[in-house]
Amino acid sequence: MSETTTVNWLELANHVNDGYAMKREEALAILRSDDDDVLELLHAAFRIRHKYFGKKVKLNMIINAKSGMCPEDCFYCSQSMLAQNPIDTYPLLSKETIVEGAQEAISRKAGTYCIVMSGRRPSSREIDQVAEAVAEIRATTNLKICACLGLLSPEHAQRLVDAGVHRYNHNLNTSEENYEQICSTHTFDDRVRTVQTAKDAGLSPCSGAIFGMGEGDDGAVDIAFSLKELDTDSITCNFLNPIDGTPLEGKRELTPIKCLKILAMMRFMNPTKEIRVSGGREINLRHLQALGLYAANSIFVGDYLTTVGQTPTEDWQMIGDLGFDVEEPMV
Repeated sequence: MSETTTVNWLELANHVNDGYAMKREEALAILRSDDDDVLELLHAAFRIRHKYFGKKVKLNMIINAKSGMCPEDCFYCSQSMLAQNPIDTYPLLSKETIVEGAQEAISRKAGTYCIVMSGRRPSSREIDQVAEAVAEIRATTNLKICACLGLLSPEHAQRLVDAGVHRYNHNLNTSEENYEQICSTHTFDDRVRTVQTAKDAGLSPCSGAIFGMGEGDDGAVDIAFSLKELDTDSITCNFLNPIDGTPLEGKRELTPIKCLKILAMMRFMNPTKEIRVSGGREINLRHLQALGLYAANSIFVGDYLTTVGQTPTEDWQMIGDLGFDVEEPMV
């Protein structure tokens, strides 16, 4: 039986809206709250969300611009050198293909187009190719561009800024204490440095985690505090999809209600930030997906890197059924 703590969630939300900074024990209390109280908790989280984001939901679309062939050993990833599952593998897509993907993002009502590459870090040639595609997209659309290309040097970060990239994503993935349990080819500090490099170059920092990888409640709170310290503008909340053929195959720690508590905790901890329900949303939240948007204000629309998501039509319907609105880009 999980430890539970009785808290007036609405009163705490009002304090957060007045500028109160959450304490560790309060964040833990959210994760350890009674499952029967989850609707009260979400109502309070929505009070914070509504202050800063109203009923708008931001949509984001991913293009898997380079797939597989990764030398890293991240245990959760279907593209890592350890993975035994069959996926499409290919080098960096052509500039033309990346540019075409921007039009698909617009058709899905996405405001942000996320260009993602597998691998440890991009080469200068790959950075140039991405930069050329971004420059063309920026010249013809009002899409915001997010790049997720791996470890980043200051020179490459500046090249992306010059091309018109708005945001750089590099997830912490798990807590510092848990990191050696999910990856040995790079460190938690490597990831923190990459987020800081992006910030220093003027890119909007985006980072988050994959919950359900053995971090536990304490680790989830550690992640929230790490992101708060980094002052990331956007926070990605992934929930482990234990893909067959990866070292974490079959690992299932989360329930739909636990996922909702994690989202609520992240909203209380980071009230002004974009919080995005990301990979694993469909298989972990299942029929409770819509409730996640009472805490989060952003989702990916369509498929992920190597896994399938809901159709855009289903996402639009889910948002509309809540009485919320898609935050559509101006084009």
